[in-house]
Amino acid sequence: MRGVTKDTPGHRVREGRALTLALAVAGIVLWASGAFAQAKPATPTPSGGNGKMYIGTYAGDIQIFDEATETLEGRIVLKTGIPRSALPSQDRTRFYVLSATYEEIEVVDIPGRKSLQTYSLRSGNKRTRVVSMQADPLNRFLVLLTRTATKGLDRWEIGPPLLQQFDLATGQMTRAIPWPHNEARETVNLRFSPDGKLLYFFGDAVTILETQDFTEVETWPYSQPSESGLGRINLGSVHDFYDPPGTFTGLFTMEDPIQKRRIMGIGRLDLTARSIDFKPVGPAVNVSFAQAPDRKRGYGIKSEIGRYEFWTFDLDKGALISRAEFEGRPRMGLRISSNGKLIYIYVAGATIDVYDAGSYKYLRTIQMNADQTTELFVVPAARAAPSAR
Repeated sequence: MRGVTKDTPGHRVREGRALTLALAVAGIVLWASGAFAQAKPATPTPSGGNGKMYIGTYAGDIQIFDEATETLEGRIVLKTGIPRSALPSQDRTRFYVLSATYEEIEVVDIPGRKSLQTYSLRSGNKRTRVVSMQADPLNRFLVLLTRTATKGLDRWEIGPPLLQQFDLATGQMTRAIPWPHNEARETVNLRFSPDGKLLYFFGDAVTILETQDFTEVETWPYSQPSESGLGRINLGSVHDFYDPPGTFTGLFTMEDPIQKRRIMGIGRLDLTARSIDFKPVGPAVNVSFAQAPDRKRGYGIKSEIGRYEFWTFDLDKGALISRAEFEGRPRMGLRISSNGKLIYIYVAGATIDVYDAGSYKYLRTIQMNADQTTELFVVPAARAAPSAR
């Protein structure tokens, strides 16, 4: 009859068995779903390679990070305190570290992870501050751009900018290097030849000095284009850490002599061959530059207030491949991982942000224990210093 429900012992047993079977089936389905989910391979986390990352900090050291694990592996404690800059030697066995006082230089053994020597430029009432320096490829001496301040009874007397040779064996200034054409400068751009026998002084032209007596042997008008009708070429942002000795790559600019428009391009300069290769990319804008270790890709950051962009260049073709906006920092430096797959953003703080070089996707942040004070150097595994044991 309608509305009548059976309630017999047999009926209740059959109902219970059906419920048990349904729960068992549901459990099998859930277990299978979970097993399938666990068996599904996880997306691998992009790695930067097996190199080492070196950077100076306010802790008064050079910190060493293992690139594969992105963890602090070691530190080189500096005797001169906080580093202001670190200059790698051509053979990548040393850092020449300038202290935050600008008056002390320290030589650091990279493979041994230790300080080798320190030098102080203070003398009595005279203070000598280093503005910039270049290291002889054979690690015999440094060429320093310096300014001196001498304390008198009621004032400091500031001296003119000087180019000086600093001997690493004796720790003494051995000579003043004459300014090319007697034109003293507040800043200089210097390069050595691979054998250390020549010093290249960049200005409107390259003045080439021999390094025995630092006399002029040649002038190379590198900025003059090889084709008529083109404007002079100017050096821009350069990153030559991975370039063969005697060459460097960067974003150079050229001004159109007719329309007075500045053009940006990929520039590669060879000091030994006295040649410059310039491939125009487009209108000149303020873009930083970092080169990948394989020298096939270059990366840049265009920074404007409230707008930051990644740029990727094909260095062989001299072409802009892609660009994309990202959430940046007020101050930024960039380096490329040793395998070319990651972009490292550093400067201004105790963190290094990691991005995918292909998609520009933010991946993660490397946490440091002190704020940064120098450039970040990424050394591929074949050239990286061995782990201290």
